[in-house]
Amino acid sequence: MSEPVIAQRRSYKVEMEPGTYWWCRCGRSATQPFCDGSHKVTDLEPLEVHISEKRLVAWCGCKHSKTMPFCDGTHRDLPPSE
Repeated sequence: MSEPVIAQRRSYKVEMEPGTYWWCRCGRSATQPFCDGSHKVTDLEPLEVHISEKRLVAWCGCKHSKTMPFCDGTHRDLPPSE
């Protein structure tokens, strides 16, 4: 299985409207935190997310959260970039 690219080491905080969104799981999308189809070179698929009411969402940017697609602070425990 492909490893996701760490898009950024913090969350993407976005005020969301109700609707369906596709969260980028691979980390390659140019439209983070959402999918732009860049995952097609991996075996990672985007995650469909339904937002039922307008709210601020902290989307995972490191792609390693245990509560994907939402940030749980895991980025703080990742090894440093090389």
